[in-house]
Amino acid sequence: QVQLAESGGGSVQAGGSLRLSCEVSVLTGRTFSNTGMGWFRQAPGKEREFVAGINYNGAYTAYGDSVKGRFTISRDNAKNTVALEMNTLKPEDTATYYCAAAYFSSLYRELSQYQHWGQGTQVTVSS
Repeated sequence: QVQLAESGGGSVQAGGSLRLSCEVSVLTGRTFSNTGMGWFRQAPGKEREFVAGINYNGAYTAYGDSVKGRFTISRDNAKNTVALEMNTLKPEDTATYYCAAAYFSSLYRELSQYQHWGQGTQVTVSS
């Protein structure tokens, strides 16, 4: 059964940091080490948006404009995990954060390029 399990969400004051982690158990027809991964977020009343993406071996990463320079995505293929380090958090970063596994191995920004999704973890940043 495909499972992506996020952890590490919580409440923090503006300027603080959080580290999200996503553990991937099984992927349909693929292995974690040859799958592109991404983080997305969705705030109440807003569309789900791209936060960060990473290709299969971690050589390439990309970030949404609003988090560039503050967030860092990384992966550990030996542990089947992908992480999102979030620094200098702002109230506008408040959202549910989702981990996603792509259909293929590259880096992707579009939701339609992702096959599997986690349940999400809540991040709340207070001013």
